[in-house]
Formats: sequence, C-alpha cells, structure tokens
Amino acid sequence: MAKRLFDIVAGSLALIVLSPVLLATAVAVAAGSRGGVLFVQPRAGRGGRPFMIYKFRTMVADAERTGPLLAVRSDPRVTRVGSFLRRWSLDELPQLVNILKGDMSVVGPRPEVLPIVDGYSSFQRRALSVRPGLTGLPQVMGRDDLPIDTKLRLDVYYAGHRTMCFDLWIIARTAVEVVTGRGAF
Repeated sequence: MAKRLFDIVAGSLALIVLSPVLLATAVAVAAGSRGGVLFVQPRAGRGGRPFMIYKFRTMVADAERTGPLLAVRSDPRVTRVGSFLRRWSLDELPQLVNILKGDMSVVGPRPEVLPIVDGYSSFQRRALSVRPGLTGLPQVMGRDDLPIDTKLRLDVYYAGHRTMCFDLWIIARTAVEVVTGRGAF
C-alpha cells in the first residue's frame, strides 16, 4: 500500500514538474520525423498481464512492422531526436501515465515485450510477481551495456528483495545514471 501511494504521489509530482519537458519533447519528436509522437506497445505487467506502455517515439514510423527487436547500438531506425531522447532517458517520461494508471511502479523490473516473456523459465517468471518499473536494478547496474540474461537476473533479484529503502537507493542511482548518460544507447 505504501509503495502504491508513493507511486501516485511521485508520478503526479513528476508529471507536474516535468510538463514543460514533456511538451518540448513532444514538439521535438513531431518536428524530427513523420509519425506519431508516442510509441504504444503491449508489455507484460504484474502476473504477466498485458498493458499498453507509453513512450516517446524514438524510431522512424513503422520501425517494428515486422515485430519487436532488441535495442542495439547504432540502430539505423533510431531518429536523430530519438537518439538524444534515449541517451537522456527522456523517451521514458510518458510512462508516468502508466504509473498513475497502476500498470507500472516508479521502481520495478523492466516491462518486457510479450514474446520474450512467453519464453521465460519458471525462475525468470519471478520478475513478473511485482509491477514493472520506470526504473529498476538493471538500469543502475549498467543499463543497455548489460546482456539480457543479466538484466533478467537483476529483475528477479529485485522482485524478491524489494523494500522502500532499496527503491529510494535505486531512484537516487537512476538520477546519477541519467545525468551521466552512462550505458544508454
């Protein structure tokens, strides 16, 4: 209950404080390439239940028409604006709406695409025991530099060891990682 209350308060405050950044980012995405401003995709939530995640679009329109692909360095589908957004994690800000809706938490495992979750082992499915997060342990332990299996082990670890103090530590570390831009692509 305390974690959900924290999510609502933090998500609401972040939306208010960051509204100028959200507006400027939306304008930049719209001006930077054709297509919608938001990228909306089904992801696995708590218990594996699907929900629609919101992100600012960082790739060319219809980049995933053949299906979702894992992020790679120097992806030619990423727009110039999208590259900047990813570097500073600004593409993630619309997920504040997912937090307020109750689909996500401020801190939790990464919200994964459904085809990948379908292949999870019983051990890996432990990451689905809690709401996915805007940030999480993999984001502060190496971000995109980590292999997917390491990210998943960190998500499972978080799901089994979460506390408010651990969440506050992850939030503080996230701020450092975002400001330095380490591990992002």
